[in-house]
Amino acid sequence: MQTLARILRQPATAWSLVILPGLWPVWPLFVVPDFTVLTDPLKYILLYWGLVACVLLAVVLTFSPLRVLWPGAAVPLALNRHRRLVGVAACAYALLHLAAHTRHVYDGSFDTFLSELGKPFQLKGLAALGLLLVLSVTSLHWAVRRLGARRWKALHRLTYVAAALAAWHQIEARKVFPPQVLLIFGPVVVLQAARWWRERRPRAPLT
Repeated sequence: MQTLARILRQPATAWSLVILPGLWPVWPLFVVPDFTVLTDPLKYILLYWGLVACVLLAVVLTFSPLRVLWPGAAVPLALNRHRRLVGVAACAYALLHLAAHTRHVYDGSFDTFLSELGKPFQLKGLAALGLLLVLSVTSLHWAVRRLGARRWKALHRLTYVAAALAAWHQIEARKVFPPQVLLIFGPVVVLQAARWWRERRPRAPLT
Protein backbone atom coordinates (compact mmCIF):
# COMPACT_ATOMS: atom_id res chain seq x y z
CA MET A 1 0.00 0.00 0.00
CA GLN A 2 2.87 2.38 0.72
CA THR A 3 4.17 1.86 -2.81
CA LEU A 4 0.74 2.56 -4.28
CA ALA A 5 0.39 5.65 -2.10
CA ARG A 6 3.78 6.95 -3.28
CA ILE A 7 2.70 6.50 -6.90
CA LEU A 8 -0.66 8.17 -6.34
CA ARG A 9 0.97 11.05 -4.49
CA GLN A 10 2.93 12.08 -7.59
CA PRO A 11 1.45 14.99 -9.60
CA ALA A 12 2.41 13.22 -12.84
CA THR A 13 0.21 10.27 -11.85
CA ALA A 14 -2.76 12.50 -11.11
CA TRP A 15 -2.39 14.47 -14.34
CA SER A 16 -2.09 11.26 -16.35
CA LEU A 17 -5.21 9.79 -14.75
CA VAL A 18 -7.34 12.83 -15.59
CA ILE A 19 -5.99 13.50 -19.10
CA LEU A 20 -5.56 10.03 -20.63
CA PRO A 21 -9.25 8.97 -20.30
CA GLY A 22 -10.28 12.01 -22.35
CA LEU A 23 -8.08 10.87 -25.22
CA TRP A 24 -9.82 7.49 -25.58
CA PRO A 25 -11.98 8.58 -28.59
CA VAL A 26 -8.78 8.68 -30.64
CA TRP A 27 -8.70 4.86 -30.49
CA PRO A 28 -12.07 4.03 -32.16
CA LEU A 29 -11.83 7.03 -34.48
CA PHE A 30 -8.29 6.67 -35.83
CA VAL A 31 -6.30 3.74 -34.43
CA VAL A 32 -8.83 0.91 -34.77
CA PRO A 33 -11.77 2.49 -36.64
CA ASP A 34 -15.16 1.51 -35.27
CA PHE A 35 -17.86 2.11 -37.86
CA THR A 36 -20.57 2.43 -35.19
CA VAL A 37 -18.58 5.39 -33.87
CA LEU A 38 -17.68 6.78 -37.30
CA THR A 39 -21.35 7.13 -38.27
CA ASP A 40 -21.61 10.09 -35.87
CA PRO A 41 -18.18 10.76 -34.33
CA LEU A 42 -19.07 14.11 -32.76
CA LYS A 43 -22.01 12.59 -30.91
CA TYR A 44 -19.77 9.80 -29.63
CA ILE A 45 -17.21 12.34 -28.40
CA LEU A 46 -19.74 14.58 -26.66
CA LEU A 47 -21.37 11.64 -24.88
CA TYR A 48 -18.01 10.23 -23.88
CA TRP A 49 -16.72 13.52 -22.46
CA GLY A 50 -19.96 13.92 -20.51
CA LEU A 51 -19.45 10.45 -19.07
CA VAL A 52 -15.85 11.24 -18.08
CA ALA A 53 -17.03 14.45 -16.38
CA CYS A 54 -19.55 12.46 -14.32
CA VAL A 55 -17.00 9.79 -13.39
CA LEU A 56 -14.43 12.36 -12.24
CA LEU A 57 -17.08 14.22 -10.27
CA ALA A 58 -18.08 10.99 -8.53
CA VAL A 59 -14.44 10.05 -7.91
CA VAL A 60 -13.57 13.34 -6.21
CA LEU A 61 -16.60 12.96 -3.93
CA THR A 62 -15.18 9.67 -2.62
CA PHE A 63 -11.91 11.19 -1.40
CA SER A 64 -13.17 12.76 1.83
CA PRO A 65 -15.24 9.75 2.96
CA LEU A 66 -12.28 7.45 2.35
CA ARG A 67 -10.09 9.68 4.50
CA VAL A 68 -12.67 9.71 7.31
CA LEU A 69 -13.34 5.97 7.17
CA TRP A 70 -9.64 5.06 7.10
CA PRO A 71 -7.92 7.88 8.99
CA GLY A 72 -4.18 7.87 8.59
CA ALA A 73 -4.24 5.34 5.74
CA ALA A 74 -1.67 6.25 3.10
CA VAL A 75 -3.80 5.79 -0.03
CA PRO A 76 -6.74 8.05 1.00
CA LEU A 77 -4.26 10.71 2.12
CA ALA A 78 -2.48 10.50 -1.24
CA LEU A 79 -5.76 10.79 -3.14
CA ASN A 80 -6.86 13.83 -1.14
CA ARG A 81 -3.78 15.71 -2.32
CA HIS A 82 -5.41 15.88 -5.76
CA ARG A 83 -8.97 16.91 -4.88
CA ARG A 84 -8.66 20.28 -6.59
CA LEU A 85 -7.14 18.85 -9.76
CA VAL A 86 -9.79 16.13 -10.14
CA GLY A 87 -12.63 18.56 -9.42
CA VAL A 88 -11.37 21.12 -11.94
CA ALA A 89 -10.84 18.32 -14.49
CA ALA A 90 -14.50 17.29 -14.07
CA CYS A 91 -15.49 20.87 -14.83
CA ALA A 92 -13.16 20.98 -17.86
CA TYR A 93 -14.67 17.81 -19.32
CA ALA A 94 -18.16 19.19 -18.70
CA LEU A 95 -17.18 22.31 -20.69
CA LEU A 96 -15.85 20.12 -23.51
CA HIS A 97 -19.09 18.14 -23.41
CA LEU A 98 -21.11 21.35 -23.76
CA ALA A 99 -18.90 22.65 -26.58
CA ALA A 100 -19.18 19.39 -28.52
CA HIS A 101 -22.95 19.24 -27.96
CA THR A 102 -23.37 22.84 -29.15
CA ARG A 103 -21.36 22.08 -32.28
CA HIS A 104 -23.37 18.89 -32.86
CA VAL A 105 -26.86 20.41 -32.67
CA TYR A 106 -26.32 24.02 -33.70
CA ASP A 107 -27.28 24.67 -37.32
CA GLY A 108 -26.81 28.44 -37.32
CA SER A 109 -30.37 29.14 -36.27
CA PHE A 110 -31.00 31.04 -33.05
CA ASP A 111 -34.32 29.22 -32.72
CA THR A 112 -32.48 25.90 -32.59
CA PHE A 113 -30.24 27.26 -29.86
CA LEU A 114 -33.24 28.44 -27.81
CA SER A 115 -35.12 25.16 -28.30
CA GLU A 116 -32.11 23.22 -27.01
CA LEU A 117 -31.84 25.46 -23.96
CA GLY A 118 -35.53 24.92 -23.24
CA LYS A 119 -35.20 21.16 -22.80
CA PRO A 120 -35.39 20.15 -19.11
CA PHE A 121 -32.33 17.89 -19.25
CA GLN A 122 -30.30 20.71 -20.80
CA LEU A 123 -31.26 23.10 -18.01
CA LYS A 124 -30.17 20.57 -15.39
CA GLY A 125 -26.88 20.02 -17.18
CA LEU A 126 -26.25 23.76 -17.47
CA ALA A 127 -27.08 24.23 -13.78
CA ALA A 128 -24.59 21.50 -12.86
CA LEU A 129 -21.95 23.10 -15.09
CA GLY A 130 -22.60 26.52 -13.56
CA LEU A 131 -22.03 25.12 -10.09
CA LEU A 132 -18.85 23.35 -11.20
CA LEU A 133 -17.52 26.60 -12.67
CA VAL A 134 -18.15 28.46 -9.41
CA LEU A 135 -16.55 25.66 -7.41
CA SER A 136 -13.53 25.53 -9.72
CA VAL A 137 -12.89 29.27 -9.47
CA THR A 138 -13.29 29.26 -5.69
CA SER A 139 -11.02 26.23 -5.26
CA LEU A 140 -7.99 28.54 -5.40
CA HIS A 141 -6.20 29.64 -2.23
CA TRP A 142 -7.25 33.28 -2.57
CA ALA A 143 -10.92 32.23 -2.41
CA VAL A 144 -10.35 30.31 0.82
CA ARG A 145 -8.68 33.36 2.37
CA ARG A 146 -11.40 35.74 1.16
CA LEU A 147 -14.39 33.59 2.12
CA GLY A 148 -13.00 32.11 5.30
CA ALA A 149 -12.76 28.40 5.97
CA ARG A 150 -16.34 27.98 7.24
CA ARG A 151 -18.06 29.78 4.35
CA TRP A 152 -15.74 28.17 1.81
CA LYS A 153 -16.56 24.70 3.14
CA ALA A 154 -20.30 25.47 3.08
CA LEU A 155 -20.03 26.70 -0.52
CA HIS A 156 -18.18 23.60 -1.66
CA ARG A 157 -20.90 21.35 -0.32
CA LEU A 158 -22.68 22.41 -3.51
CA THR A 159 -20.54 19.75 -5.18
CA TYR A 160 -23.17 17.24 -4.03
CA VAL A 161 -25.91 19.31 -5.69
CA ALA A 162 -23.87 19.44 -8.89
CA ALA A 163 -23.45 15.65 -8.79
CA ALA A 164 -27.20 15.12 -8.30
CA LEU A 165 -27.98 17.46 -11.20
CA ALA A 166 -25.40 15.72 -13.41
CA ALA A 167 -26.91 12.32 -12.66
CA TRP A 168 -30.42 13.63 -13.33
CA HIS A 169 -29.22 15.24 -16.57
CA GLN A 170 -27.75 11.94 -17.76
CA ILE A 171 -30.86 9.95 -16.89
CA GLU A 172 -33.29 12.39 -18.52
CA ALA A 173 -31.18 12.69 -21.65
CA ARG A 174 -30.90 8.86 -21.82
CA LYS A 175 -27.22 9.27 -22.58
CA VAL A 176 -26.32 6.85 -19.84
CA PHE A 177 -28.84 4.24 -18.73
CA PRO A 178 -29.81 4.40 -15.05
CA PRO A 179 -27.82 1.22 -14.13
CA GLN A 180 -24.67 2.98 -15.33
CA VAL A 181 -25.60 6.10 -13.40
CA LEU A 182 -25.92 3.91 -10.32
CA LEU A 183 -22.51 2.41 -11.01
CA ILE A 184 -21.01 5.90 -11.22
CA PHE A 185 -22.74 7.59 -8.30
CA GLY A 186 -23.78 4.60 -6.18
CA PRO A 187 -20.36 4.22 -4.49
CA VAL A 188 -20.50 7.91 -3.55
CA VAL A 189 -23.83 7.41 -1.79
CA VAL A 190 -22.57 4.31 0.04
CA LEU A 191 -19.33 5.96 1.18
CA GLN A 192 -21.09 9.15 2.26
CA ALA A 193 -23.60 7.10 4.27
CA ALA A 194 -20.76 5.19 5.92
CA ARG A 195 -19.00 8.47 6.68
CA TRP A 196 -22.17 9.92 8.22
CA TRP A 197 -22.52 6.82 10.42
CA ARG A 198 -18.85 6.90 11.41
CA GLU A 199 -18.93 10.57 12.39
CA ARG A 200 -22.10 10.15 14.48
CA ARG A 201 -21.22 6.87 16.11
CA PRO A 202 -20.90 7.23 19.89
CA ARG A 203 -17.27 7.36 20.90
CA ALA A 204 -16.00 4.80 23.35
CA PRO A 205 -15.39 6.36 26.78
CA LEU A 206 -11.78 6.94 27.70
CA THR A 207 -10.49 4.62 30.44
